[in-house]
Amino acid sequence: MSATVADAGLAQKSPSVPFRVSGSVATGSILQPLNSSMIAVAIVGIAAQFGSSSGITWVISGLYIATAVTAPMAGKLGALLGARKVYLGGLALVALGSIAGLLAPSVGWLIFSRILVGIGTATQYPNAMTMIRGYAERHGAQPRTAITTLAICSQAVVALGPTLGGLLVGAFGWQSIMWINLPIVAFSAVAVTKFAKVGFVGGISVSGRQLLHALDVAGVVLFLGLVSSTMLFLLSLTTDPVWWLIPVWVLVLALFVQWERRVDEPFIDVRALARNRALSATLARTLLTYTAFYCVFFGIPQWLQYSRGMSATEAGLTMLPVAVVGIGSTLFASRTYRRYGVRRTLTVGTCALLVGGLLLASVESSTAPIVVLLLVAAVLGIPNGFNNIGNQNLISSVTSVEEVGTAIGMYRTVQYIGANLSAVVLQTTAGHVIGDDGLHRTGWFIAVAGVLLLIGVLMSRNMGDRRSTNASTA
Repeated sequence: MSATVADAGLAQKSPSVPFRVSGSVATGSILQPLNSSMIAVAIVGIAAQFGSSSGITWVISGLYIATAVTAPMAGKLGALLGARKVYLGGLALVALGSIAGLLAPSVGWLIFSRILVGIGTATQYPNAMTMIRGYAERHGAQPRTAITTLAICSQAVVALGPTLGGLLVGAFGWQSIMWINLPIVAFSAVAVTKFAKVGFVGGISVSGRQLLHALDVAGVVLFLGLVSSTMLFLLSLTTDPVWWLIPVWVLVLALFVQWERRVDEPFIDVRALARNRALSATLARTLLTYTAFYCVFFGIPQWLQYSRGMSATEAGLTMLPVAVVGIGSTLFASRTYRRYGVRRTLTVGTCALLVGGLLLASVESSTAPIVVLLLVAAVLGIPNGFNNIGNQNLISSVTSVEEVGTAIGMYRTVQYIGANLSAVVLQTTAGHVIGDDGLHRTGWFIAVAGVLLLIGVLMSRNMGDRRSTNASTA
């Protein structure tokens, strides 16, 4: 991949991407975090209706796997067919999956509907980023503010999801987490069609034969096998490990790398990925960051319900400071990035993650006053804003407009692998029922992750610091 590190001094003098563009494409990007977070409080009602079978777990995991596999492919499709066209097609899939879920006669049908929703929601974020970058390059604008808009929407909805889901499920039943998608899809489709007139972003139009060749179908299939086997193995570690998936994973990885090195137009250019160390390091950092984040996101609400005896709605409300502070930290992180660059932005985020982990390990307990819980939740809202802004701006700065959609898709894939890895961490540190001791061990894991991330940020030579005025090609 070619990497272009933008001179922040020049970008600061450039106009911003208008909010009518960034705001309109952000409307659909909230669908993925919304659907991945609300399910946490709806799963009890779903199990009550369909029975607590093993298939219930796949109502959650099916969406994560579908999104993880589809996200890079969605970015590639946007580069080939046009980002707005693929974005709108994804909205149609979300609507179809939501209607299918509302009519689901069995848990298998519900899993299928969630997979459709996962495929559809995977198209929004990568292609939103492509449209923003395309508009910025076409009109000589800087994309930083628009990226902040996307990050704020995603951050706020992830944190508010359990609370919103609890209110909806309590009032209208679990089906409400499906039909709530429909008005959002309709509004997003209108907004993107009317305001996101960015032209054809992604290159030149291609024929069907050229599309199949450029899409690298064999590479996509191998990537599907690689990501699916990875996530299936991680999920199995929480119950009954499927050890035979390890040699399968090794074989598929070897075939994938070998194939991608040979084809003319690879789905993921592994040679360029190895050369673009800034992108590779960012993806590795993102994996550890989101593993720690989802330990907080999934672990604390469970602990609040098991150890504090809170209801799902009460637990969700207790997590509100994470959302509120997360929005504020995202705005402040954007200013930090603009003035000081990505290294200091990520340093703040990793230090906050370290402090949050130490607080979980030492202060949080089932007898602690509620004000202590709220303060700790507020501290835990800081890291994701800074880390999101730093990592996403870094990816944007080291990839071209044709590559950024696929790169952001890979970023999202790594994020969802981190979500499943966090389930393994929680199972190891806390077990099925999270008590005080288990939460403290989880806190120590988060603190260690913070230390490792901090060392990596301070020692990295691939940060694309703002003081760098030269463009580099990796």
